[in-house]
Parts: sequence; structure tokens; C-alpha cells
Amino acid sequence: MAETPISSGASTANGFTRNGASSRGGYESYDDAGQISRKPTFPLSRSSRQKVRRWPLAFRFIKGSIHHVIIIPVLSHTAVTSMIVYLDQERGMRLRIPSSIVPSLSIVVGLMLVFRNGTSYERFWGGRCNLQQVVTSVRNLTRSFLVCGPDDDDADRAETEKVVRALVGMLFVLKNHLRSEWTVGGISYPEYSGLLPQGLHGHEAEGVGLFLELAFVVERYIKRGVDRGAFNAPQSSMLSSQVNNLIDYYGKMETIKLTPIPVCHQIHQKQALALYCTVLPFCLVDELGWMAVPIIFLICFTLYGIEGIGEELEDPFGMDKNDIKIDAIITDCKQEVMVMLASWKKNGESYSV
Repeated sequence: MAETPISSGASTANGFTRNGASSRGGYESYDDAGQISRKPTFPLSRSSRQKVRRWPLAFRFIKGSIHHVIIIPVLSHTAVTSMIVYLDQERGMRLRIPSSIVPSLSIVVGLMLVFRNGTSYERFWGGRCNLQQVVTSVRNLTRSFLVCGPDDDDADRAETEKVVRALVGMLFVLKNHLRSEWTVGGISYPEYSGLLPQGLHGHEAEGVGLFLELAFVVERYIKRGVDRGAFNAPQSSMLSSQVNNLIDYYGKMETIKLTPIPVCHQIHQKQALALYCTVLPFCLVDELGWMAVPIIFLICFTLYGIEGIGEELEDPFGMDKNDIKIDAIITDCKQEVMVMLASWKKNGESYSV
């Protein structure tokens, strides 16, 4: 399989940055299906990979933008403004109201947009922090299991490997759980291959998350390690607390997923914003005339854009450009764990007590 180093305009002549890492996070290769795959060249290479921006963000209108969400209301208000200006300027109809009402509406709309965006970003940041805590717990448990777990015979080592792989599987199960992608009716996912314990039959069709079932697998391993003297009392307490942390942050991300912005707030915000953008042309037509049309377009573009950002960030666990890069983050963690597991299986010195 031929590999091509990924380079970019911001990298050095050999396609690498000053610290020796590929400027776009890996080597580009092709699998048997012809799909592009990237091999890591440094820690967190997938989650930290960023393409070099060929254009300033001010000129980006497709990828990552919210223009597709706001284009209809913006054009609708612009069309209404054009009709108001036409009737006022060309037909002599006096469609004008005092501009003194604008400041009051501006304050209300501004406060609602600030609240909506602040709340949405808090959800986004909370989801990212909770995901990192899950990754941290997986790292801690992996380290402890490989160094201190039962290691008397091949059966012990096979059991340790099974549990470590189950920890990685929990990451992918968590991702699919947050995206409502269930393993119901025999459905499975290729990313689970080699990670879930053989013979594990999920009970998601009965209302039990697969993440919780894998937590039982990990907890039972800890108990067997305590019974056999591999883990002392302080160690077992620490390991159990790490498992509790997994469940805790799993629940926090569930809360973010299942608790949207109250519908009453969404309704009133959209109505207040629509009212403001509808009343504003009547206040500007006398002073600006036809210039009110582009001015209203810019104002609506700005305000509806701010609201669109809030909607985009409300559920941060999807696959959109602006969502948390869950796939890259958990794949980087899988890479770390699998490399450590491979070294442990070769009796690496780093994992012997």
C-alpha cells in the first residue's frame, strides 16, 4: 500500500512542521476499497488535524457556515422590505412609524440572542469536557489494568486484554448512543469489531444501554482482581471510582442530549426576532428610502446568523462541521490504548511491575 506524506502551504519543504509532525496530521494512504485513510504520526493527530485555510473565514459561505439555515428568513424579510419601500416611495402610501420604538425591541432581541448563544455554547463546552473526562478515565483504567492486573497465566492475560478492549469499545458505544444509533435487531457496527467481548448480547431493545453493560464487564474484572490479590483495597477503590466517573460523565452527556432549550423560549425568540425585523423597515423607509432594502438585509443576516449559531451548537454530538470531533477524539484514544496493549502483549518493560 503506497503512502503519500500530507503537506500544505504552511509546512516546510518536506511536508512537516517544525516539531516534525505532519502539518495535516498523518500520512495519506488508500485501503482496499479505495477510501482515503490516515495513519497517525504524532499523538492526537486526528483530533488536532486542521486543513490550511486558503480563504479568510469572512469569505466562507458553505462549509461550517450557517447560511443555509438563515437564507429563507433573511430573503423573506428583504422581500417584505422591498414591498414596503415600493408602496411608500412609488405609490405614495405613507407606511411609516416612529423610530422611537426600535430601541425597546432591540434590547429585548439582544438579550434573548445573548442568552440563547451563551446557553448553546455552554452545552457544547460541557459536552467536550465530559467527553475528555471519559477518555481520561479510559486511559487511567488501561494503565492500571496493564500494570497491576492479574498476570499469572495466559488466561489472566487474555482476560486483561478483553477488558482493555471493552474500555475502548465503550468510547464507540458512547458515541453511537449520543447519536441514537442503536444495536437493536441484530444491527452492529464495524468499529465494534475486536472490541466487544465475544458472546455479549446487548439489551438495548429492552431499554438498557450497551455502555452500562460494558461497565459491568469492567467492574467484574476489578472484583476478580481484588479476590485474587492483584488489587489492594486502595487500588480497588480508585478503580471503582474511575468506573463511576465513566457512568457519571456518560449521564452528563445524556443530559445535554436529552434536554433541549425549552420550546417556549424558542417560540418567543423566533417571534420576537421576526417582529423586530418586520417592524424595522417601517422605521427606516422615511429616512433611507430604497437604501432600507440592503440595510434590512444586513441586519437580518446578522441577527438570524446569531440565532442560527445557537441552534447549530445546541446538540454538539452530531456529525456536522461545527459539532465536537467525537470520531477523531475517540479514534486517537483507541490508537493510544492499542499501541500500549500491543507493547504489553510483547512483555514491554514499561508495563512490568
